[in-house]
Amino acid sequence: MMPTDRYAVFGHPIKHSKSPRIHRLFAAQTGQTLEYIAEEVPAEQFQAAVEAFFAAGGKGLNCTVPLKELAWSYADHKTERAQLSKAVNTLALQPDGAILGDNTDGIGLVTDLTTNHGIALSGARILILGAGGASRGIILPILEKSPKTLVIANRTKDKAVKLAAEFHGKGPVTGCGFDDLANRQFDLILNATSASLSGQLPPLPTGLLAAGGMCYDLAYGNEPTAFVRWGQDNHAAKSLDGLGMLVEQAAEAFFIWRGVRPKTRPVIELLNSERQA
Repeated sequence: MMPTDRYAVFGHPIKHSKSPRIHRLFAAQTGQTLEYIAEEVPAEQFQAAVEAFFAAGGKGLNCTVPLKELAWSYADHKTERAQLSKAVNTLALQPDGAILGDNTDGIGLVTDLTTNHGIALSGARILILGAGGASRGIILPILEKSPKTLVIANRTKDKAVKLAAEFHGKGPVTGCGFDDLANRQFDLILNATSASLSGQLPPLPTGLLAAGGMCYDLAYGNEPTAFVRWGQDNHAAKSLDGLGMLVEQAAEAFFIWRGVRPKTRPVIELLNSERQA
């Protein structure tokens, strides 16, 4: 009898993670036999925990906050999107024993926006709130969709400017402070800060969202986040959270590990119906 392939998500905190459920649903749907668990791993224990996981026969890992930069450093090889983002959320054991690092966050976001919600990115004026790790993973996949402009705004202006500079030559991306957003308008505003989960928001000027514009919070919860509510209050055509992105980035990781692409829509619909209940 063949041993069951083992996968896991490492994070701190991790109890709330829907990833084990999502990957078990993918496995059942595609006829794959695997085990996927969530494991609480603080940053200072990351190196030892990853080494132990792969030494014990593990095949692949997802890494969430605050471990993505550490996973980037750990990987032997990196995809271009991981190399540029300096953050890795997916580690995959290769046939030669090397560890490949990838970042599936951006492709997960873009797929959710364009395929699931019909939001066009080409020619759009797009704003990203926040210049941390969550922003890093989504910039290149958005630029590859040819937006008119991509602005990264952050409380510390220098951090946003430096992050934008790292993607120089990849598309029309600039950085600024929140204070610089006055009198500007955007077709799509993406919240890549974690603030709205605790009811906080950056200082956003009125009139920031263009008529017919959309809002999207990379975070998600059973209740609408503060940013989703801000979008609704500012008459967004759609104000969405990141549950679809979570499922889509997981599907990309599943494909990297198993070579099989699961259907995401039934999983998104199931998770949405459960939280609405």
